[in-house]
Amino acid sequence: MTSKKRVIAIHLPQFHPFKENDEWWGKGFTEWTNVTKAQPRYVGHYEPHLPSDTGFYDLRLPEARELQAELAKEYGIYGFCYYHYWFNGKQLMERPVNEILASGKPDFPFMLCWANENWARNWDGGFKDVLIKQEYSHEDDINHMRWLCENVFPDKRYIRVDGKPVFAVYRITLFPNFEETVKTWRKIAREEFGTELYLIEVMLPDAPEHTSVTPGVDAAMDFQPLGAMNSGLPMVPVKSLTQYESEEDKPTVYNYSHYVDLRRASELAVRCYPCVSPGFDNSPRRIGRTFLSFTECNPSNYSRWLFDALCRKCNFKSEDENFVFINAWNEWAEGNHIEPDQKWGRAYLEQTKATIEKYYQEGVPADYETSRKKDFAIIKKTLRLIGNEQLTRKKNYAACKRAIKNPDVSFWNAYHRIEMYKDTLTLHQRLKLLYKVVFYKVIQKF
Repeated sequence: MTSKKRVIAIHLPQFHPFKENDEWWGKGFTEWTNVTKAQPRYVGHYEPHLPSDTGFYDLRLPEARELQAELAKEYGIYGFCYYHYWFNGKQLMERPVNEILASGKPDFPFMLCWANENWARNWDGGFKDVLIKQEYSHEDDINHMRWLCENVFPDKRYIRVDGKPVFAVYRITLFPNFEETVKTWRKIAREEFGTELYLIEVMLPDAPEHTSVTPGVDAAMDFQPLGAMNSGLPMVPVKSLTQYESEEDKPTVYNYSHYVDLRRASELAVRCYPCVSPGFDNSPRRIGRTFLSFTECNPSNYSRWLFDALCRKCNFKSEDENFVFINAWNEWAEGNHIEPDQKWGRAYLEQTKATIEKYYQEGVPADYETSRKKDFAIIKKTLRLIGNEQLTRKKNYAACKRAIKNPDVSFWNAYHRIEMYKDTLTLHQRLKLLYKVVFYKVIQKF
């Protein structure tokens, strides 16, 4: 029997002007401001991502929220997981969700995920420039849970597991004592409101400090696709279209198809919900700085990943513990959306619906677990070999550069070192080194 699944799309509510953004970024700033300014930064780079069917919507409008819900429902999405921004009682971007709560529309399931990081100038590279600091205290734990239990959790549309409202937390590692916070939350919800909670922690995949579900929470979400940076996958060499001040500022690019292969073959932590992503590209928020991007993002590769996520068992006991998360519905400034755009149209939504239907029609393949474990062993072995090759290449390239810049090393000795290492260097690296040896050893002497 094919298990029932609830596919939840993570939703960013920052598509409307509000006072703080006007003060920090300029009058009328919304997420669209970064999106529309984006430009390609390397050859083959897909930017800007621009909406098609929905247009440049404003989430203050009920029509925009209704349209999103109608699209999601039509293509098999069960509900939205809205980001929730709470800073000791002060909220940001709260208007869309508050109006959904007040109006009772759209009639579409939803839950909240507390984005509990500092609000900082991350988009222009200034991670240390904190605009609103996230402070933690026992008093705030009480006030926050009371507000949720009074204003959000009673809503009939709110997503639940066995009657318990589901609440996710983005970064539990930032709490001074998260286990105490959980105890306080559960006590307040139970004793003051007669409510049991179902708590989900967002887990960064492959992060060494965070590979098992934290005591006190009910489950985890395998947040994707940021695990690419810890996956061991080789970076894709790209030809830059812009100048960078240093090597560190150059883009970090991975092959999405290879990452999908890796995630499909990988194990999930016990009691961890799978999460898939249509891609990622935060270059619109990282002007002049390094950014994370993927090549080969397309609906077909996304469908392969989603089908695998639907097939996962995840060791849950209740039939209600059946979530599959998509990151994201509308992260336009991170190139991470299944909302229709001008390149793909509704293709990602169509693949979402088709993949869910395939899962219900065909079920889990008989050899699913066996083939997945076999693939994982092959991929890991390949990654180790690639990693060793990359390390050798990097070391040899650095050794050649040092020899070239060393005034005590002659032109011919520097040249012979390049020739000695040529089989371990890429053609691009070798040509750069040959140019450098001529420039430093010949041209600069005249």
